[in-house]
Amino acid sequence: MSKTTIAIIAAAALVAGIIIYNKALHPPEKKPANMAGKERVLQVSAVVAAPTILDNNVIASGTLVPSEEVDLHSQISGIITSLRIREGSPVAKGALLVKLFDSDLQAQLEKLNAQLAIARETEERLKQLLAVNGVGRQDYDNALLQVKSLGADIDNIKAQIEKTEIRAPFSGVLGLRNVSEGAYLTPAVTVATLSKTDPLKIDFSIPELYASQVHAGDRLTFTVAGFREKFSATVYAVEPRIDEDTRTLKVRAVVKNPDARLHAGAFANVELALATIDSALMVPSQCVILDVRSKKVVVAKGAKAEMRVVTTGIRTESAVQITSGLSAGDTVVTSSLLFVKPGMDLKVAVSGK
Repeated sequence: MSKTTIAIIAAAALVAGIIIYNKALHPPEKKPANMAGKERVLQVSAVVAAPTILDNNVIASGTLVPSEEVDLHSQISGIITSLRIREGSPVAKGALLVKLFDSDLQAQLEKLNAQLAIARETEERLKQLLAVNGVGRQDYDNALLQVKSLGADIDNIKAQIEKTEIRAPFSGVLGLRNVSEGAYLTPAVTVATLSKTDPLKIDFSIPELYASQVHAGDRLTFTVAGFREKFSATVYAVEPRIDEDTRTLKVRAVVKNPDARLHAGAFANVELALATIDSALMVPSQCVILDVRSKKVVVAKGAKAEMRVVTTGIRTESAVQITSGLSAGDTVVTSSLLFVKPGMDLKVAVSGK
């Protein structure tokens, strides 16, 4: 065998090896298993759009807050002489919680009361003398002025004494105290927190889309951590304006809490039932194809694929409402949506049939 023949055989073997290697790296694309070869009929699943009753429920995150809450502060500075705060205990409105040193004020009050008693006796004697012209009008007016002046001074001292007391502004439950008896208290120090926990309030926000559908008196349910049951509450106030940053509307509801099972500050999963829609067209969420400018669904019409631009509404966990673009009775494709082309032949298997 000549050298030329050997070279030709070697070149042919090299070319064949390159072809086999390229085929191994780039195998031919396979068509979908459910697509017939020549006819290109795509097997798909579908549902028939039918009107259904839709409960329009809004899910939101909320927080339980006290119906009333205040940090207790003193109006003046002084030594605490009596501390009647039982942490975590209920108190009635007007109950004395803290008393500051007031002996100096009490002494001034006693002195003024004695002066007032004498001034009144003097005023009464001059009044009788004035009736028989036994004293001038000016002397009686001076005596009367003294009585009124001492009365004003007494009212001022009593007001100062009231400032040495901290009383409960409403009935509620005391929190943990931050001071002890004998401490020097200033207005900057928070003595404790007083909260009214029956009823409690729930603050939550909903999208502005539902702003016109929420009213005082609407009922809602909510859950909190640690409880399996659902609690009920009633909307009693709605913020008059929409938050410009979040585009949400703040809503406040009230819930009874007589047994103190619920605690202020807890996170609440709120479910608010709005108006019920009697004839909503609902399709599975995976039916809706999103693109840059619109939302579309594939409708099987006469065994042919047809693209429909739709408008969506309310969403649930597994379905979405179609508000325009579909009619009752349309067959909506739910599978193989990546392979569907407009006008393609379809073999449809309708769910439930």
